[in-house]
Formats: sequence, C-alpha cells, structure tokens
Amino acid sequence: MDNLAAEAAVPLSKDMLVNAVKSMNVQDAKNILRGGEISVTQFFSDKTRTLLGVKFLPVITKTTAKVNLAEKYNQIVGKAAGMGLIKGEAVSIESYVTSKALDGLYFMIGEEEKKIRHDPVGTGSALLQKVFGALK
Repeated sequence: MDNLAAEAAVPLSKDMLVNAVKSMNVQDAKNILRGGEISVTQFFSDKTRTLLGVKFLPVITKTTAKVNLAEKYNQIVGKAAGMGLIKGEAVSIESYVTSKALDGLYFMIGEEEKKIRHDPVGTGSALLQKVFGALK
C-alpha cells in the first residue's frame, strides 16, 4: 500500500523540480558547485520538499483510503499519540507515507547525482563533463 501511494504521488514532482531549477540564482549555483556530492539534491529538497508534501498528501490520502488498514492504523496510532507514545509524522499513515515518498524521491535524485559527479563522461553529456570535470 505504501509503495502504491508513493508511486501515485511522485509523478507530481516533475514540474516543481523544473521550476526550482528555473528559480536558481547565482548563489544557489555556487553552493551546488562547491557543495558535496549531493548538493543538487539538497537544493531540490530545500526548494521543493514542503510544497511537494502539500501536493503529495491528497494523492496519498486517496490511495491509502482505498484500504481499510489506513483507517485502522490511524485509530490505533491516534490513541497511542494521545498517550504521548507516538509523535510527528507517524501519527497519520498518510503523513508518514508522504514523508517517506519524499525521502525516497530525494534519495533517488541523490543516487543519480552521485553517479553523474563520479562519472560525468559516462552520463553522456559534454556539458556535465565540463562542469563537474572542472571541479576536480
């Protein structure tokens, strides 16, 4: 269920990620070039995580609503939260799955970024080779 909900939400991220790139300023570019091996991923996370969470939540809620487990989980966890045993995103399965979907999205972006940084030639882009090759 978690995977289905996340898979339904992730395609919504494309436009927002593209808009983040379009909004990049000189300081953002410097931070990316001087940052670590996932500085692009961190840029995307900083610029889009909150808004993507808002966009993902209704899709994930709709997907998890199809399964009675979500309702039962929320009832049980709600009681545990009332006793102070559970806090934060784990209080609702929808919020938890949304958070994990975002974690997964940025993890995959980070893995691709690492590949590009370690082998810009292998990615097939002369521009990437020029940019990341100059940093070594």
